[in-house]
Amino acid sequence: MEGGLRETAIAHAPFFVTAPGETDVLFTIVVWFVVLAVFGAGALYLSLHALPERMAHHANHTQIQLISILTLLALFTHNNLFWLAALVIAVVQVPDFYSPLQSIAQSVKAMARNRGAVVDDSPVASEPVTTQEKAKDV
Repeated sequence: MEGGLRETAIAHAPFFVTAPGETDVLFTIVVWFVVLAVFGAGALYLSLHALPERMAHHANHTQIQLISILTLLALFTHNNLFWLAALVIAVVQVPDFYSPLQSIAQSVKAMARNRGAVVDDSPVASEPVTTQEKAKDV
């Protein structure tokens, strides 16, 4: 009776039950699936993490170094606020205030030259002139 029960149990065993000494095919498939899923999730995370930096590169953003630093900080600290700040900076274009001001300064210098004023074309002095240096020049 016991031999018949064993044969009946073996006949009705599910497909994933393997005989002793044979390779467990389902286990091998599951292991490969988990390994590939972990690598795929890691690649997806890193590509999503680099999204602000790629957006800044494609748009020739002026604050690309700040965006890169924020994305690295977000990666190493796991703080999503840094990544969100980098994404906002990458999306929003900061207006260029320096170029119009420089153009205005050049126009004012040109107007002063036309009126006969002596204009210093050198950039802003890096060191202030002391009173002793002024006295030597006189």
